[in-house]
Amino acid sequence: MFFRKPGKGKHTDLELITFYKKDGDLQYLGELYQRYMPMIYGVCLKYLKDREQSKDAVMQIFEKLVSNIHKHDVTNFKSWIYVIAKNHCLMWLRSQKSKGVLSEGLEIVQNNYVLHHEDDGAEILEKNITKLEHCIKSLQQEQKVCIDLFYLQKKCYKEIVEITAYDLKKVKSYIQNGRRNLKICMENSK
Repeated sequence: MFFRKPGKGKHTDLELITFYKKDGDLQYLGELYQRYMPMIYGVCLKYLKDREQSKDAVMQIFEKLVSNIHKHDVTNFKSWIYVIAKNHCLMWLRSQKSKGVLSEGLEIVQNNYVLHHEDDGAEILEKNITKLEHCIKSLQQEQKVCIDLFYLQKKCYKEIVEITAYDLKKVKSYIQNGRRNLKICMENSK
């Protein structure tokens, strides 16, 4: 097969994907990426609502693209990269939400810290974190596993299903019930 150097408009998306998968030359992927960078940035800006974070997300998506495209049989790159960008942004937003709030139990920890700014604030925070750790240990095994994978390891539902072999409905139920049980435990530990 004859390979030409990439250049604007010379190859279709599918040709560029095929060339990249065959020889790993990032020029092919770079050309594809240049075509869709404005769209990817727009998707990121729509979800993240922050220009700098959106620029960072665009670069992270490109980095993922380098390895992920080998794992998929992409027939419509534009649609595929749109979904990749959207999912990346949604996962980032979810991780930001869960960073400060492992569950409603961690929210209670933070609220108590905010309410106690005196010198003993750090001590109260430490006690609440200890309570949260105790409450996580008290969860049923399935809830504990799913809470850990979802919030701490930032796995999506599909990944949790693959790791645990629980069905999707069970995973969602374990996370929801685990979150509720953490809240109850934290409130009862006051």
